[in-house]
Amino acid sequence: MYNLLLFSLKVSSTENQGGLFDFNATLPLMSLQFLALTIVLNLLFYKPISNILDERDEYIRNSLTSASASLVKANELTKQYEYELAESRKQAQAIIKNSQKDAQLVVSERIKEAQKDAENLLKEAYAELNMQKEQALKSLETQVDILSDKIRLKLLDI
Repeated sequence: MYNLLLFSLKVSSTENQGGLFDFNATLPLMSLQFLALTIVLNLLFYKPISNILDERDEYIRNSLTSASASLVKANELTKQYEYELAESRKQAQAIIKNSQKDAQLVVSERIKEAQKDAENLLKEAYAELNMQKEQALKSLETQVDILSDKIRLKLLDI
């Protein structure tokens, strides 16, 4: 009889089960289990990973910001150095130009001095030659006078 009672309980329990949806205590238990698993996963897995991803995004954003700031600063320094280089080149060209002008002035002054010295030497040589010419003419005149006196004396003595 005991078997029969168990069998009737089994038959009655199988008749109640077997529907497509059984609304017994397992459905709320499964939903609570799902919610608990979601909370645990959120606390243990999703939040730390999302925090790590947020920190990485922030690090990348900061790195990009600092890199762009460094790039802007490098561009400004490049422009400044290029401007200074251009100014230095202009100054060097001006110095070279002034040096060339100064050298031309020095050369022209020395050429003028050399020409004056040459003119002075020519004047001195011309004056010396004139003086020598006059001396030669005087000595020739005296010699001509002496010779003419000798000739006259010889002509008179004869």
